[in-house]
Amino acid sequence: MFGDMMGMMGKLKETQEKVEATKKRMDTVMVQEQSSDGLLKITLTANRQVKNVEIDDSLLEDKDQLEDYLISVMNKALDRAENIHDTEVAAVAKDGMPNIPGMDLFK
Repeated sequence: MFGDMMGMMGKLKETQEKVEATKKRMDTVMVQEQSSDGLLKITLTANRQVKNVEIDDSLLEDKDQLEDYLISVMNKALDRAENIHDTEVAAVAKDGMPNIPGMDLFK
């Protein structure tokens, strides 16, 4: 039993390292989102760091419209980034978890 416990602990440590590496890799995964008319484009990483914002000159004439576009497109981009991040990290964590009876952490 002690050997099994040591094996599980080693597997948990290995999984933790893989999860951390995956989180770091998410800095290189880019998510791009744009308004339906293409006047505003936002690029961010899967770790939700904004990398670029492109605003068409026509939006600079209407502050309220620009603010609405920014909120809408940013929220869509953040949702996509979060989904990518969470899916990737969960897949690595689930794959590396030892089978511990009674602990169905990832159903």
